[in-house]
Amino acid sequence: MLSKLLTSALFAGAVSGLIAGLLQIIFVQPVLLHAELYEGGQLVHFGAQAVSAHPDLPGFDPMRDLLSIVFTMMTYCGYAFILVALMSLAQERGAEVTPRHGIVWGIAGFVAAHFAPGLTLAPEVPGVAAADVGARQIWWFATVISAGVALWLLAFGRGWMLWGVAVILLAAPHLIGAPEPDSFTGPVPPEIAALFAARAFGVGMAAWVILGCFAAYFLDKEQRRVA
Repeated sequence: MLSKLLTSALFAGAVSGLIAGLLQIIFVQPVLLHAELYEGGQLVHFGAQAVSAHPDLPGFDPMRDLLSIVFTMMTYCGYAFILVALMSLAQERGAEVTPRHGIVWGIAGFVAAHFAPGLTLAPEVPGVAAADVGARQIWWFATVISAGVALWLLAFGRGWMLWGVAVILLAAPHLIGAPEPDSFTGPVPPEIAALFAARAFGVGMAAWVILGCFAAYFLDKEQRRVA
């Protein structure tokens, strides 16, 4: 059973992580590199002269991009282990898990790991004001766990009491609020920060949908092979 879960998670995580890494290089990385020009002082927002919105950015860097893809694949393998384990647990409770159902699982994973924390603590580009890293990490982990439990209760809980607990868990981190900096400063234009957040969410959702679909596919395939 354990080997089946590990194999399914590794295949699903590797495939979705590879796709996610490529999407990040194409859509997210250029925005980051653009922001770094402002952080380093090469470009100045609201300077004496107008600044082009399309400056020349560093080109293809094989080592950097390869490492980025490898780390992304490792990250999504970790996500896949959690997702496949939860899928297997749901199957034991009588739930059907197919690639089509896996898409819904992927959307739920995106909501828990990206959208829920990002609703209050948005993805940030280099050079913007931010609160203490440790405090933000604690809030992020608490929000992800809270959202994950809430989504499980909404999907598999029975009765209004459990659904009410789920709503409270979803809302509580945002009512408490994420750590914020003492003041909002930074050299990066807000348009770049907004574009980065939008693309980070878009790539994250695409990757999680792919992850959910492949996780369900490989899990079902391994189960059929064992049977």
